[in-house]
Parts: sequence; C-alpha cells; structure tokens
Amino acid sequence: MTSVHNAVDHRIFGKECRSLARAGFDVTIVGPHPEDTVEELVHIKSVPKDRSRLSRMTRTAWRVYRKAAALQADVYHFHDPELIPVALLLRTRGKIVIYDIHEDLPKDIFFKPYLPSWSKRLIAKVVERIELSAARRFSAVVAVTPLLAARFKAINSRTLVLYNYPYPEDLTNGDTSPWDRRKHAVTYVGTVTPQRGIAEMVQAMGLLPSSLTATLEIAGDLIPKEVTELPSWSRVNYHGTLDLPSTYKLLRQARAGLVCEHPIPTFLEALPVKIFEYMGAGLPVIASNFPLWRNLLDGVGCAIFVDPRNVREIAQAVEFLLTNSNEAEAMGRRGQEAVINHFNWNTQAEKLVDLYLRLTRPPCAA
Repeated sequence: MTSVHNAVDHRIFGKECRSLARAGFDVTIVGPHPEDTVEELVHIKSVPKDRSRLSRMTRTAWRVYRKAAALQADVYHFHDPELIPVALLLRTRGKIVIYDIHEDLPKDIFFKPYLPSWSKRLIAKVVERIELSAARRFSAVVAVTPLLAARFKAINSRTLVLYNYPYPEDLTNGDTSPWDRRKHAVTYVGTVTPQRGIAEMVQAMGLLPSSLTATLEIAGDLIPKEVTELPSWSRVNYHGTLDLPSTYKLLRQARAGLVCEHPIPTFLEALPVKIFEYMGAGLPVIASNFPLWRNLLDGVGCAIFVDPRNVREIAQAVEFLLTNSNEAEAMGRRGQEAVINHFNWNTQAEKLVDLYLRLTRPPCAA
C-alpha cells in the first residue's frame, strides 16, 4: 500500500512486489496509478492521488484503506508514514502488517520548508513517539539502512534491513561503450535539489581545465533556475527525467558518477541507490565523505570521497578520473564486481521472501 509513491515505484513494484510474485505470492499494489492493471504477475489497484498534503493524508489514505481492506489479504505491507492509522486499523482486524521505512521521518521534519521553524522540534518529537508506538504493534518493520533499523530493533524484534540495491543484470546487460570510446563525461541521475549538491557539481565543471572538453550529464527532475544561470552550465547536458532503461544507457556511456549530497542528517544515514547503479554500470563514484558511505565502500576501491560543499575538491576528483583512464576503468570494474557479488537486489529478495514465509507460516501444532 502506498498513498505517496507511484504504484510502479522502483522499490515497491520493481523490486519488492516482483520478487514476491516470482516467489509464488499473490501480490496486489494499492496506490496511485492511472488504471487497474496487471504487470509482471503483480495486480495494481489504482487510487487517485490528491494534490494537497492534507487531502493526501486523509482522503487518499482512506481510499487506500478501503481498497486494501476489500482484498482480504493475508499480509499488508505499507510504505508511507501517513498510512500508519490505516495500518493500525488493519492490525485491529488481526491482519499481518509490515511497515517499510524509506527515510528517517523525525529528522526529515527539520527540512520541511512548509513548516514554521518554531514548530519543527515539537512536531519531530510528537512524530517520533507516534511512529515508535505504532511500530510496536506491527508484525514486522523493514528499513533501508542499518542506522534506520536501529531505531526500531529495540521495540520490534522483527526489524529487517532491506537495502535498496539494484538488479545487477539491468546494469550489466545492454550496450556498454568501450572505455576508450566513451566521451569525457561524468553523470548525475536522480532528484535535483540544492541539498543534493546540484549547484556544487555544476560549478565544479567550470573549474576544469579548458583543454579538458568534459561535460556533466544530468538526468532528473526540474533544475532550479539559479543553477541554469551559472556560467559553467554551458558544460551541462540536461536529459530531463528518464525511465530506468534510458538512465542505465546514459550511465554506460559516462566515465564517473557523482553523488555529492550535503551533510544533513537525513542524507548522512541514507544509502542512495544511485551509488550502486553507478557501480553496477562500471563507473567509479565521486561521493560525499560520509562515514556510512566510507565504511561501506572504502574496501572496494571504487570511489573518491570529497567534501560535497567544496567545489574545488569535486573538480579535482572529476579531473583525476577523466585524465587517468586506466585507474578510472579499474575502479569502475571493482565497483561492478562488488555489485554483481554483493550489493545487488537478489541478495535482498531472499530476505524479503523469507520474512513473508515466516509471517504467514501456520503455527506448529502442539
């Protein structure tokens, strides 16, 4: 169940639901979608999504509940904090309910621009208490990182870390340009906001030597106007929002992937899927020097870590990878091997299916 994400969201549909359907479960997504349909053995029950936050938290959530409850499912797996009241209603009906947590909600409150500054601390505390209290009653909790899971393990013993890794075959299959034929380009794919370092990445391109004809290839949502007015925007090719196959094709033509998010709490504890998509496509990674990311990737030898607010550091990392082709290619190869062998969704699908089997298995007879 989701009231926020599109029903065919990459994690919800592309990974979790497809994996469960392939394992033999009868899977239905209830969430925003143009129409009821069936895709890859997964049924989709569409609900209209209201535009305003308040309407989405009330009317959309109620629509999700009514459609989901009518299914009389054995397990209800929900992805949005605003569906907590819906999930608790389902628990009172004796249903198995799983809470899938994508982000640290109390910390995210501090970065909601529509909330008055004076109210954020109080709202964050109230939200945290509500979330933790509800999580005690759920059948299981799924979190995308160990740090996020740590908040819930003490109150719910069935707390599982389910990393948002990519399918390795989606990245390794397809037309991959030989390294020496790739253009001198680095790439950023994903959400485009100031906090994700878009301005610093664009400015870094302006510090590269004029003799280095390099470009930054961006695929994502709307670029802030002030970024497009930077002098170094001339070194950017903006591709707009791409579907997953087109995104992966773009990655396989570049020489490095950038993920220079600012050190705010919600990012410090996150593991963006783009890191592993870059690695799976055989790209070395230029990443923010966050402890969590360093601990995960330092031993792989596929990344250069930078201060994401230091434009010169970012530029130096880009220049190094574009002018040291052999080392860049070797870093990319090491990262790709790590995804094929470890950082891939297939390892996580096994954990998800096992959780469902344990939750739905009939109790042993006395």
